[in-house]
Amino acid sequence: MSKPPLTVLLAAPRGFCAGVVRAIDIVERALALYGAPVYVRHEIVHNKFVVDDLKAKGAIFIDELDEIPAGDRPVIFSAHGVPKAVPAAASLRRLFQIDATCPLVTKVHMEAQRHHAEGLEIILIGHRHHPEVIGTMGQLPEGAITLIETVDDVAALKVRDAGKLAYVTQTTLSVDDTRDIIVALQQRFPAIRGPLREDICYATTNRQEAVKSIADRIDLLLVVGAPNSSNSKRLVEVGEKNGCARALLVQRASDLNWAELAGLRTIGVTAGASAPEILVNEIVDAFRSTYDVTVENVVLREENVSFKLPRELRDAAP
Repeated sequence: MSKPPLTVLLAAPRGFCAGVVRAIDIVERALALYGAPVYVRHEIVHNKFVVDDLKAKGAIFIDELDEIPAGDRPVIFSAHGVPKAVPAAASLRRLFQIDATCPLVTKVHMEAQRHHAEGLEIILIGHRHHPEVIGTMGQLPEGAITLIETVDDVAALKVRDAGKLAYVTQTTLSVDDTRDIIVALQQRFPAIRGPLREDICYATTNRQEAVKSIADRIDLLLVVGAPNSSNSKRLVEVGEKNGCARALLVQRASDLNWAELAGLRTIGVTAGASAPEILVNEIVDAFRSTYDVTVENVVLREENVSFKLPRELRDAAP
């Protein structure tokens, strides 16, 4: 029997961003320079495939620094950033530490520190318990930053001085939802100061815009990414809010429930900023077993951003 036709729209940009590429390169470079094991505090990026690959190469992922035995093994901090207390604790133990924090997250940290130095109370727009939010709030003394997640939170917000406020945001939020929160903040607190350039990173914005460009053309959107990946979950939400009948987050082709994937004509596929392209190809190939697949690349824009490795890795002998 002939297979039913299926058009797969591959949204681009998708997949790895510059911060994720840098973080993975940091772990691999450290392994090449210093040998295994290299310790990594928390997942270097939110993707099981990537983490498992680095484990196989000699990286050991830990939750806390006290899991590292005494010695001279490197410890790497994840791309999401860490509270200041973490490198301070590492210094007390004289651990060789390497910071893989995405430079765009570091930008938010520096903004928060600058606002605090100017005597401003800081509002952070983000998702509670996300490691990036924990890291940002941990840049300043407790109570210096207030976290809000929704427009409703703005109405309930209590501040010390409405004339001395600033806001920063998590880098991986929904562009549209965050815009609504910022508008609500500005309406309630006209003097509030924001970043000179928005905090939501270029990759998050580009991937969301790419999904919007195909959402009303498809029966189903598949977002390749991890369930703990903020930017991947936001892509699902963006698809649903922009005309896509169904949007699903999947990690691997093996996650696909084929009983629910019958009768499709056109699907869209994208990937969160920490999901490798090999997983996108795996899923497209899986559909070929059931459908006669035609792939159409829908490229919103090209990305050419790159970030340097930390100096201690650049300057080290090969």
